[in-house]
Amino acid sequence: MSTESTYADQFPTEHEFQSPDPNNPVWGFGGAMLIWVASMLMQIIFPLVFVIPFALHRGLNPASPDFVKGALELAISDPTAIFLQMLSILPSHILTFGLLWAFVTRFGRRPFLASLGLRWHGQMDVWLSVAGGIVLFGAATSLAKLLGAEKPTQMEQIINSSMAARYTIAVLAVFTAPFIEEFIYRGVLYSALQRVIGVSGAVVFVSGLFTAIHVPQYRENFGVIAAVALLSVVLTVVRARLGRLLPCIVIHMAFNGVQALFLVLEPYARRHLPSTEPVVPTISVLLRLTHLIF
Repeated sequence: MSTESTYADQFPTEHEFQSPDPNNPVWGFGGAMLIWVASMLMQIIFPLVFVIPFALHRGLNPASPDFVKGALELAISDPTAIFLQMLSILPSHILTFGLLWAFVTRFGRRPFLASLGLRWHGQMDVWLSVAGGIVLFGAATSLAKLLGAEKPTQMEQIINSSMAARYTIAVLAVFTAPFIEEFIYRGVLYSALQRVIGVSGAVVFVSGLFTAIHVPQYRENFGVIAAVALLSVVLTVVRARLGRLLPCIVIHMAFNGVQALFLVLEPYARRHLPSTEPVVPTISVLLRLTHLIF
């Protein structure tokens, strides 16, 4: 073994002596994109892990040429199968977090929170972030209403499939999704990309990518896609201006928290809303619920 390799193994690198800078991470854009791809793959694989055993339980024969078609029909029509897909999001988020931790900390060699910019500048930051998330929700729902938010989306049909699916989505939207999504998009991806193409380019790329991955869920409704785009742009600009990730997480949690509150209350409040249409919690219903509750 050479003297140079022995010296490198015994002493920390220059990066390890310094306090981590969220805008100058030790990872590159290529590694960040691999993390993003891995997170996408987990969102595809975990629902299959949950749905395929259920399809077998329902009597579908895996040797049949129609097995895939039957499993897909079951996945989009059976309330239990839909609930299982929603439930599969939790283990995928847990595994994604483990992957993020290993990537950011180099398997524990670096601090996780400081590397991503998870810090406050005063207690007022918390309340400003919560208020910002609530105001942003109002702006996003108004934009969706302006651009047309009457058409039911795939996500709304999933929410409406069962109370179990509705409650599961509400919990995940508040307690896991804001963390995982912010860690990936405004944390790992943005910090690496802004060194390559600059702050403005990184804001555009990350905001666009975050919006794009939500399009399949809301493709029937341009108004809702526009609302997601507004959320994405604001969160990314906040990350760029403040240089910290924690305010983005709290804003995202507050935004989703208002949505989750409406999702939980909507079935009980609908009987007070004059409507002969099927129960579909569209943005317009959420707007009417806002006036009813407040």
